[in-house]
Amino acid sequence: MNESKKTIIFAAVALGIALLAFITTPKRVTPDAFLDKGELFFPDFTNPNDATTLEVIDYDADTGTAIPFKVTNNNGIWTIPSHHDYPADGKDRLAKTAAGVIGIKKDEFRSDNATDHEALGVIGPLDEIETSLKGRGQRVTIKGKNEVILADFIISKEIEGREKYRFVRIPGKKLVYAVKMDIDISTRFSDWIEADLLQVEKNKIKQLTLKDYSINERTGSVQQRDVLVLNKDGDNWQGNKMSSKQEVDKTKTNDILKTLDELNIVGVRTKPEGLTQSLKKSGDGVSLSTQTVLSLQSKGYYFTRDGQLMSNEGELQARTEDGVIYTLRFGEIVYGTGLTVTAGTETAKDDEKETGENRYLFITTTFDAGEFTEPTKPKNREFITKADSLWTDADKKNKELENAHNAWQRKIDNGQKLSDELNARFARWYYVISSESFDKLNLSRKDLIKEKKKDT
Repeated sequence: MNESKKTIIFAAVALGIALLAFITTPKRVTPDAFLDKGELFFPDFTNPNDATTLEVIDYDADTGTAIPFKVTNNNGIWTIPSHHDYPADGKDRLAKTAAGVIGIKKDEFRSDNATDHEALGVIGPLDEIETSLKGRGQRVTIKGKNEVILADFIISKEIEGREKYRFVRIPGKKLVYAVKMDIDISTRFSDWIEADLLQVEKNKIKQLTLKDYSINERTGSVQQRDVLVLNKDGDNWQGNKMSSKQEVDKTKTNDILKTLDELNIVGVRTKPEGLTQSLKKSGDGVSLSTQTVLSLQSKGYYFTRDGQLMSNEGELQARTEDGVIYTLRFGEIVYGTGLTVTAGTETAKDDEKETGENRYLFITTTFDAGEFTEPTKPKNREFITKADSLWTDADKKNKELENAHNAWQRKIDNGQKLSDELNARFARWYYVISSESFDKLNLSRKDLIKEKKKDT
């Protein structure tokens, strides 16, 4: 074989080897995820006001249970279905959350491998295929009218060392992205409700009445131990049955006023319908069914022989300058944590029944028209048929009397309206308050009346 043929053969072999190497060498593939970097997750979701429902599912790894939370608009009324459709102060908060979701982008591709989901914390909280209790994220779903899904995603906790960054995955997809988001997706009941429960200003409270008594639950009889009445006197307070050597503890009294002004609830339960309707109409002294009486007793409330509603932990009344009297009745201890406290949809565990951090609260209001003395009515109203220039001194006097009487009537009407509106709000619910609030409100004479300090 001559040299030229050898050269051609060697060249062909080299070409074949090179071609084989090219064919068998793994190709470098650029994942599609890199191609959509910076794109919006939900490009069709552009108006935050389109959102009418927020559903969030958290996961408790300690108990291995999913925790659902939902806020929705039902015929123009915002409610929390997981908490007996309690009214939600949710429109602005939901719109703000929705606006944050609209802006989230696919900032950094992290993985397209399902085996990474646990480490990244984006396993779905309701995923039944995955057996791991760890690495489960929070699923967030935002819907619009007619249950149209506007956004649906699973997010991890904040990435360690990267403020405001979380891993995000779309349900049913493997792709995971690191995303910068400044969104407060709260599932706390207290964050979604009207914070000002009583809607009372502390500087308008002019009288506090603390009733200390006990109830014989079997007979319905009441043992009255004491009734402490505190009346506002300028910047100070005066109590009944006080000696000249005693004074009202101003600090503790101010704590009561502040707590009433800022009273928050940690949970709710619905009252029986018959009780709710009766309370909306008249407050106390209602006729109740056996079922309703049992419901009351389970929360620590009882009717006396003469039909008065009492509570096993006493009560507090606060009278305002508007003539509205708030009555707060303190009931049984509420045991447990989480939904057991906030909604009562779960039963307290055995180890939670030893200590209780919360109390039932029953609220009603009444209006005392006697708070405002009715002024003298005009002797006649002939002045209304005359021009102002023709009024006599008597006409002018009658006009002044009528203005004063009209002002009085407005106070009466406004006070009664306020009381009715408050009763309509309170009528459906047993509230749950924290033990901290209970301890500040449920005081007695020995707590609030102290000896005056001797002059040194």
